[in-house]
Amino acid sequence: MIHARALERRFGDKRVLRGLDLDLGDRETLLVTGPNGSGKSTLLGLFAGLLAPTGGTLEVAVERGAIGYLAHEPLVYCELTALENLDLYGRLYRVPERRERIGMLLERFDLWGARHERVSAFSRGMTQRLALCRTLLHEPRLVLLDEPYSGLDAAGATLLDGEVAALSASRAVVVSTHDPERIDGLDARRLELAA
Repeated sequence: MIHARALERRFGDKRVLRGLDLDLGDRETLLVTGPNGSGKSTLLGLFAGLLAPTGGTLEVAVERGAIGYLAHEPLVYCELTALENLDLYGRLYRVPERRERIGMLLERFDLWGARHERVSAFSRGMTQRLALCRTLLHEPRLVLLDEPYSGLDAAGATLLDGEVAALSASRAVVVSTHDPERIDGLDARRLELAA
């Protein structure tokens, strides 16, 4: 699904990624670790098609519409309710039976009771859970999770543990995290980036 050879990414004179070779199959999980500034978010941005390589080659053999990307920013609209946010994204992705899918995700991520509240009233953890719902709404074939545990309370993190385990059994998953022990139980390949 992902094939990279001598992959590089520069921002001006600063080289963030250099000479990276990587292959990731359809049902493989990749754990990306490394200190701040090592290029974890940049790598996921490249995989998502939001950044272009400045050297080497990168092939992501999946349509952009089949990628679910959770970035540092939740990418939800604060003036809309949880339900309105997911309905908007469901329409954009042309999700079949979107109302049922939205309801199922809101229940799974314990947001059903807050579905009519504006996101501006949400805690950081609730907003992160909604962002996870948005990421998974269209049942992507490639799931990219950049620091997904950020802002989650213990219950939310446990919920995400189960979700990542379930996802890794059926699709390609890439997780960048400062807390790799959270997914140590999974059969995940590990990529450690240096600063």
